[in-house]
Amino acid sequence: IGSHLAERMIAAGWRVVGVDNFCDFYPRPIKERNLGALRAQERFTLIEADIRDANAVDAAFAAHRPQAVMHIAAMAGVRPSIEMPKYYTEVNLDGTVNVLNAAVANGTKKFLFASSSSVYGNNAKVPFAETDPVDAPISPYAATKRAGELICHAYHHLHGLPIACLRFFTVFGPRQRPDLAISKFLKLLRDAKPIPMFGDGSTSRDYTYIDDIVDGILAALDHCRAYHIYNLGGSHPAPLSELIATCGRVVGVEPAIKQKTMQPGDVQRTWADLNHSNADLGYEPGVSLEEGIRRQWQWIQNSGEN
Repeated sequence: IGSHLAERMIAAGWRVVGVDNFCDFYPRPIKERNLGALRAQERFTLIEADIRDANAVDAAFAAHRPQAVMHIAAMAGVRPSIEMPKYYTEVNLDGTVNVLNAAVANGTKKFLFASSSSVYGNNAKVPFAETDPVDAPISPYAATKRAGELICHAYHHLHGLPIACLRFFTVFGPRQRPDLAISKFLKLLRDAKPIPMFGDGSTSRDYTYIDDIVDGILAALDHCRAYHIYNLGGSHPAPLSELIATCGRVVGVEPAIKQKTMQPGDVQRTWADLNHSNADLGYEPGVSLEEGIRRQWQWIQNSGEN
């Protein structure tokens, strides 16, 4: 998400400073490739630092004094958060506090925080609206994202910092993280390997194409005043079985399914109610699941990603 957003912002005339610690959640060469086009841009600066290091965060802010911050840095992933909860709280909570402190100290005017649809847990009501209760997360990752929203609210209240918390719904497209379903499925189909299906295929996700997410981020940046929470999703949830079939159609291969049991922390479904984000931001996703998968498959073929 960060590389796509930075490219769009630079194209719009912004100067962008990126901060990344290149953690080993997935291989560094993949991240370096994502940075390829940005490194050639005069208006892009990269700082290699960890948001858990308050001194490094303070130094980055003092050197560049950003007018706006898009805080996307986090440990992602539901299942790893169950195995390493302390690591997730250190990055997603302590790290977020460091970024907020630096923003306040250096006069940042707007702050955007990347939250997640995971905060809704197994919400019985669909679609999920920003006003729904979010007090029952079912993974440490989801809990850290909800806690991040609450910390942001406290900083807005105490310091008057305008903040928008953006609840992303399963972002996909070119450069998607290699551990996520669509990226994995397309490569397994390419390599004639079976696709693991956790559960009976009825769990559903509201897949959201990367260009639509970036549109939503930029709209939220433009409208960032006071404190708001916005859903950024596709609002057309697809069952896992349908996702697998769509990937098969795009690649031109009949999927072979390897049935597996549901995993702890996985929610039954996600589905974004977009009334609030549409009314406030004019947010309207435009790329369908199948079209987005076609674009991602084309990118995988052109990039030679393994």
